Amino acid sequence: MRKNIPKRSLQLALLAVLFALLAVGGWLYLSKPASEAPALDRSALSRPYSPSMGRPDAPVVIVEFFDPACGTCRSFYPLVKQMMAEHPGRIRLLMRYAPFHKGSDKVVALLAAAHNQGQFWPTLEALFAGQDDWASNHTAKIDLAWKYLNKQDLNLEQLAFDLTSPDIQQAIEQDLRDANKLAVSQTPEYFVNGRPLPSFGFEQLRQLVNEELARNP
Repeated sequence: MRKNIPKRSLQLALLAVLFALLAVGGWLYLSKPASEAPALDRSALSRPYSPSMGRPDAPVVIVEFFDPACGTCRSFYPLVKQMMAEHPGRIRLLMRYAPFHKGSDKVVALLAAAHNQGQFWPTLEALFAGQDDWASNHTAKIDLAWKYLNKQDLNLEQLAFDLTSPDIQQAIEQDLRDANKLAVSQTPEYFVNGRPLPSFGFEQLRQLVNEELARNP
């Protein structure tokens, strides 16, 4: 004769089965290979106007989202250049604007205007050299940044005119939209041949670059 199972016992048994299914589902989710993770929107990695250094056909492309007022961006910049020098012709660096600090959007516009004159890199290096002066307390002050441009080969009158150019403003806004698409929330943020860093740090960047160099001999 079939025994009647108490209602409470049946409910407890069903809950146990439910918890077991949830646990298995969570384990399967966490154990998914990285290849099954959502793919990056590669169209958001680069734009035609983005400043770049290195051969256009270099097998390894580093995309950096940066803020000129970011102290870590300044610290990593010479390390990235040194890494490029160690692998001549094999690494290209492409810069994207991410003005997250207060007031740095104006300094980014200044850099974009210098880029229009073919002077992005020397202007960036001059600004990095004076960063402690014009970017204090996490706030960028463009009026203090101007004096670091006097020794650059720049048409300062044209530079001042271009600062408010619609093209420059649109480029900055596009870079910020792309940063949002790629979940970039701090600077510097790097992508190597489309691969994000597994965790933040220069050694992690170097390891990712070495992996891509090995894949593209």
